[in-house]
Amino acid sequence: MNAPDLTKRPPRSPKARLGGYALLPRMLDKCRAEIAGTPGTFHYACPNDQRILTFLGITAEPLKAFVATGAGDGAVLEWIKANQTQQHTPAQIEAWSDAADKRRPDPGDRAKFEEYLAECGPGRTDIVTWSDLLDLDDHVSYGGKA
Repeated sequence: MNAPDLTKRPPRSPKARLGGYALLPRMLDKCRAEIAGTPGTFHYACPNDQRILTFLGITAEPLKAFVATGAGDGAVLEWIKANQTQQHTPAQIEAWSDAADKRRPDPGDRAKFEEYLAECGPGRTDIVTWSDLLDLDDHVSYGGKA
């Protein structure tokens, strides 16, 4: 299995897509790293991962078990298609992924978003979506400047 070492580099951007699905490549990086024992501060099946898992209609543990076989991204995508309970058209996948990329904090998580932004990008007013915040945090956490 080609597992990323997330103690040395971040997972793929939440905006990266596999089969049209946003969040999926990032979740797979975290899953592989967890299996390999190199997740760093990342967690597979976190609330953000639950968004894509729910949309797909699969659960975290069976996916993790398949990923543990060493399957690459293409094989994982085929497994998902064969096992998902939620079937979607390409247009639905694109709309969901676009919405995931543009998801902003809601009143229930606004304070968490602001606190997180203050830690990795104090003074940044251009960061308004969760995807942008995760990308910024990944950049700053691995040696970049805000």
